[in-house]
Amino acid sequence: MSRIEELIKEKCPNRVKYKKLEEIVKIVKGTQLNKEKLLENGIYPVINGGITPSGYWSEYNHDENSITISQGGASAGYVNFINTKFWAGAHCYVVENCNEENNYRYIYHFLKNKEKNLQNSQIGAGIPSVSLKVINSLLIPIPPIEVQEEIVRILDKFSELEAELEAELEAELEARKKQYDFWRSKLIENSSFNIKKLEDVTKRISDGSHNPPRGENYDTGYPMISAKNITNGIIELSDVRYLSHEDFEKEDRRTQGRMGDILLSIVGSIGKVAIIKENFPLSFQRSICVIKPNNDVINYKFLKHVLESDKYQKKLVLNSNGAAQKGIYLNQIKKLKIPLPSLEKQEQIANILDKFDKLVNDISEGIPAEIEARRKQYEHYRNKLLSFEELNTK
Repeated sequence: MSRIEELIKEKCPNRVKYKKLEEIVKIVKGTQLNKEKLLENGIYPVINGGITPSGYWSEYNHDENSITISQGGASAGYVNFINTKFWAGAHCYVVENCNEENNYRYIYHFLKNKEKNLQNSQIGAGIPSVSLKVINSLLIPIPPIEVQEEIVRILDKFSELEAELEAELEAELEARKKQYDFWRSKLIENSSFNIKKLEDVTKRISDGSHNPPRGENYDTGYPMISAKNITNGIIELSDVRYLSHEDFEKEDRRTQGRMGDILLSIVGSIGKVAIIKENFPLSFQRSICVIKPNNDVINYKFLKHVLESDKYQKKLVLNSNGAAQKGIYLNQIKKLKIPLPSLEKQEQIANILDKFDKLVNDISEGIPAEIEARRKQYEHYRNKLLSFEELNTK
């Protein structure tokens, strides 16, 4: 029997009490600090709604070793433990006043275990937020302090080992990415290949709607994607605008995507690439360029790898225009000069790079899969340690 099992059997054999979080701690909101005042380098980090500091400041309003919860923004609900003195901004909650009957790190591990629940409770369409009422109403199991301390010891050690291993895997992943980039460039940039303008090897190159319908946004219907919906070579539809059938019918059918078309982001985040892998009704905002390859001349997978290579990513960024929001013109895309080996050679190169890509980037294979598996293992073990049968006090 393990130490924790012995303690539970000795200290709380008949289940444990649950309390609302507000009964054992006080949660306060930070103080607004204008962005103009923030420093790029300073003594104290300014913690707001993001995962990383929003800047630095010369003063602090909270001591080190504090639990924070992001109040507002895309990361609302994110739980962190700050090891230094810091300034808590207006989009940051700080957990205070833990009594002596409870271990503060135990409360941190409990909240970290509830992080996804908090993030799923976000409200608000513009800037999402998590309400203090939701956090305060969380039910936390309260085993005896000796049990809490042992749980903290185990999870702190587990977390330390998991972080070390993840750092090693991340370093290995970075090395693999550099190796991948090297071989991709070497395979594509062969001086013996013919060179063609992109417009000469495609059937059509066009951008999305410049005047998307401004009426009601539907929860279901016909997706209309933008640059933000392309992530790691995948079309992500979890946060997308949907059009009604009527609005969709108004869109230019020539720009609507088909299987094998390549999507390229051309406004804001320049150069993100994805392939449409199945036929379904799909339209685009103007931040997306739709490239329809001529399959008799160029392999669409090969073309995707060309556009993702370092050389062409740099070209796209260097050719972009604008101050507030960068963009690249369609005519510049059309004039890009593309290497063009034989179709057979294109397929060979694409197959090699597809396999390499899976090892480097695919969350279901290779190093990313191992990193994800380690995280899930830790989360499973943490959840198991923090789960107790509730004592019925009625």
